[in-house]
Amino acid sequence: MTILGLIALAFHLAGLALSVHAVMATRTAQGAIGWAVSLVSFPYVAVPAYLVLGRSKFNGYVTARQQDEVEVLDEAFREKRDGILPFVADLGSEYPGVRAGEKLAEIPVLMGNDAELLIDGAATFSSIFEGIARARDYVLVQFFIVKDDELGRDLQAALIAAANRGVRVLFLYDEVGSNKLPRRYKDELRAAGVQVFNFHTQQGPSNRFQINFRNHRKIVVVDGIEGWVGGHNVGDEYMGRSEKFGRWRDTHVRIEGPAVLALQLSFVEDWHWATGDTPEVSWTPRASETGDIPVLVVPTGPADRWETATLMFTHVINSARRRVWIASPYFVPDQGVMNALRLAALRGVDVRILIPEEPDHLLVYLTAFHFYEEMKDSGITFYRYTDGFMHGKSILVDDAGAVGTANFDNRSFRLNFEITAFFLDPEFTKEVEAMFEEDFRNSRLMTPADVEDKPFWFRPVVRAARLTAPVQ
Repeated sequence: MTILGLIALAFHLAGLALSVHAVMATRTAQGAIGWAVSLVSFPYVAVPAYLVLGRSKFNGYVTARQQDEVEVLDEAFREKRDGILPFVADLGSEYPGVRAGEKLAEIPVLMGNDAELLIDGAATFSSIFEGIARARDYVLVQFFIVKDDELGRDLQAALIAAANRGVRVLFLYDEVGSNKLPRRYKDELRAAGVQVFNFHTQQGPSNRFQINFRNHRKIVVVDGIEGWVGGHNVGDEYMGRSEKFGRWRDTHVRIEGPAVLALQLSFVEDWHWATGDTPEVSWTPRASETGDIPVLVVPTGPADRWETATLMFTHVINSARRRVWIASPYFVPDQGVMNALRLAALRGVDVRILIPEEPDHLLVYLTAFHFYEEMKDSGITFYRYTDGFMHGKSILVDDAGAVGTANFDNRSFRLNFEITAFFLDPEFTKEVEAMFEEDFRNSRLMTPADVEDKPFWFRPVVRAARLTAPVQ
């Protein structure tokens, strides 16, 4: 009884201490009140939950970034700023909102790039593997999910072949997303000379329980000259080989030119956090010989000074004058983003949301019905993709298109490390527009009957699922 009493006392004291932390640190007043009341009233459940889910800032990464800013940033990217100055674009008059985007990204819009839109897995990984085969100095590879299946072994073979011909290969994966990746797979890479590390979210004494943060970025960089970013992970389902989902509709983009250095900078910061080392890479920009597209790369995550992803997408929506088309497998926006979308539609902007017909996460699927009911009266149209599973993360705003890793949900906006590339070019935007139009043709328009024809219990279940939105 004495031991049980001491354990109970420890929980209550911990609940009291953490309730103070919640009041001081939680982002919203509602969240602070909810956590504080739960921690004091039900500490046996709330204390473990708060330790895992309670924080919205990845403090360890913040501290490392501040302490090592001179080493990682100044000596790498910012020291070479004179080299990129000829490529810095001045698009303030053409794109009035771009200045705020640059300040959020802390990286300027860079000219001198070419870009290739890669639709679905075959095009994406064919391009990536060809790029790895061209590498002469180094290859940087980062994925959220890596599986030991046919595609995973194809990637492994490409990296081993590069290492065998003397190319330095750095391989970074998320330990939560790739938790089933066997040790054998990694050991075989290491045996060939590939440097392999996980992102190590729980690194540091204050992060022991923080499995809620994920590194969701998917980046490949070859020699600092060409790079890839988008929605694909490494698994056979991304090649359309899943019996459950069939076609896996996803989007990546290949970039060649100075903007690749921004992708590289994001990787270097993550690598430095995971390993403590800063890799030797080239920071000399090289313009593409085939294009001059202005590109803004925006890395976002829970170590940022502000909620960069939320501010970025809210700003983009508020800047729209003609259209906002969004493709996301997980559409669970917060109130601010919802209001921005409503206002855009009310001022006559063509707002379309493209989401999957078939879910891979039930709670997210159910929650989307809530947002449809909330927003349909403002003129926003929702499309359900029916030709397989929609996993692409793209946005089209007027004459600018974006492809990246961020979903339209709280996890991507606040809890995940993400990265998005914005292309401020009418010709490239036409390709993104054509991609969207093809996707809309392979979709069905949602109507009130999608909710009204459901059983009586459906709406309460949707409302209950909505309550989980902050951790989805």
